[in-house]
Amino acid sequence: MKPSIFPRRAFIKSGMTGLPLLSSTAVRMANILNGAEGRTKTEFQIACMTLPYSQFPLERALAGIRSAGYQYVAWGTSHRDSEGKPRPVIAPDAPPEKARELGVRCRALGLEPLMMFSGIYPEAKNGLEILAHRIRQAASARVPQVLTFGHTEGSDRKLWIERFKKLGPMARDLGVLLVVKQHGGNTGTGAACAEIIREVADEGVKVNYDAGNVMDYLNVDPIPDIKKCAEEIRSFCIKDHRNFPKDEDCGPGFGEIDHYKLLHPVAFTGLKMPLCCENIFAPLVPRPMNADGVDALARRAREFLEVVIRGLQG
Repeated sequence: MKPSIFPRRAFIKSGMTGLPLLSSTAVRMANILNGAEGRTKTEFQIACMTLPYSQFPLERALAGIRSAGYQYVAWGTSHRDSEGKPRPVIAPDAPPEKARELGVRCRALGLEPLMMFSGIYPEAKNGLEILAHRIRQAASARVPQVLTFGHTEGSDRKLWIERFKKLGPMARDLGVLLVVKQHGGNTGTGAACAEIIREVADEGVKVNYDAGNVMDYLNVDPIPDIKKCAEEIRSFCIKDHRNFPKDEDCGPGFGEIDHYKLLHPVAFTGLKMPLCCENIFAPLVPRPMNADGVDALARRAREFLEVVIRGLQG
């Protein structure tokens, strides 16, 4: 047989011409295999909590978060004022107008607030009253979610259900979602929180997922756990965790949790889903003493999550 006279350069060119089609087909097949074909992407809203800036004034926290490239913010618990004294972001008994004023300040900076801490356990003696007032504060400020969680030593699940059934309709009427995350004890996994939410059976109460807490408090792998509650999840408190060489919470991508596997079960829900960075710090090294150092870590956390989301959703 005569050797092929097909030019080598033309052969290479023809092969390269087919690569985009091959790549597109491969991506589509991957989506089909992963169950993502034909579904709407989740709109992940990457926010930074003010919590990593708790040693600095709230004004500096908001400015730093915006300078780190965020469009969204979540309100932490307290910040030190110019005299070094801790001041609550919004006091539990503050009138709703105070929350509205803070919402206006955030939006003037280009930051949309997505979540606020309730600062109270659901089973606390005044838990029902405080949570109800937090929902009113959030509604006034147009903050879509209020976060609560249980005690590390265990929670009264029966009382949670009773109170959530009262709070759910109120939250829905005001356009707010009450979300509950894992915090050790008998509500320390997503599966345990989802059991409660399903018994409450109200769209005003859902799950917030905190993979770092699941791994930290109970040493449970969050990847199998999140699959047991994914349909109830409406937001995340983003933190990572390491067990080696030291048991320590840290920022996303610095720990042992695979965020591709973590977010995959909720990547195509068609929902808006806040990813609120609660811990952005590097493990094994001292935390920054100046706010500029916190800014840099906040930017790194955002960029890491953006890469993960692009990889998951194509």
